Order: sequence, then C-alpha cells, then structure tokens
Amino acid sequence: MNISNKKAMAAKVLNVGVNRVRIDPKSIERVSDAITRDDIRALIREGTIWAEPIKGQSRGRTRIRKASKRGRGSGSRKGSIGARSPRKALWVKKVRAMRSHLKKAREKGDVTGDVFDRLYLQIKGGQIKSLRHLKEQISSLGRGR
Repeated sequence: MNISNKKAMAAKVLNVGVNRVRIDPKSIERVSDAITRDDIRALIREGTIWAEPIKGQSRGRTRIRKASKRGRGSGSRKGSIGARSPRKALWVKKVRAMRSHLKKAREKGDVTGDVFDRLYLQIKGGQIKSLRHLKEQISSLGRGR
C-alpha cells in the first residue's frame, strides 16, 4: 500500500519535511483511506500521524575543545598582534563605536550640528583616539560653548 501521497500531504499540513512525518504502523489502513487534508488533520489530532522532533547537532565536542583552549596563555600564540587581529579591523571597530556615540549625543541634544560635523571629521582623521577621548571632547565643547 503506497501512502507516500498521504505522507506528503501530512508534511504540508504539519509544515515539516516528508522525512520527519511518522505514521503509526497499526493504523496504515485508516491513513490510506484518508483523502482530504481534513482527514489528515483528524489523524494528526488522534495521534496516528505525527512529526518527529528536530535532532539538532551535539555541541559536546566543541565545548570540550573550547575548554581546553581556555587555559592557554601567551606562550601558545603564534603571530604578532597585527596578525591575530588586524590593525584595520580594530580601527573600524573603534571608529564605528565613536560615530554611533556621537550620533546618539546629537539626538539627545548634547551636541549641535556644527560641533557634530567638526567632531565627526576629527574621528575620521584620527585626532580623536578613543571613546573616552570623544566623551571628553563632547563635555568640553558641549553645545558649541
């Protein structure tokens, strides 16, 4: 008895893949008699047809590997700091943080438009080195005082 069509219909109703649909082997006769989607829904409610849960992927080995790496000190590192995290990536991260802080300060009203423009260009040019430096500049310049 071919019930692949019923299985496909059940997969659509359950919104899962065909391989996850399970049918009770004792009730195959009743499943083969089902014609419409409503019949399939009734069988799902009864528990004759169901969807297997997603298996997932074990992270146990990954956790063990990560734990073994956690205790490693500077002696196990190979390559300069620039090789492990490029200077440009650090610069981009820093600049993005400063720009977003500056935009929030403008929205709050801590900085006026002309001060914002000046500080934005200073960030771009590297005159403002860090977020702390930016905060100092904002507090000193403020609303264009």
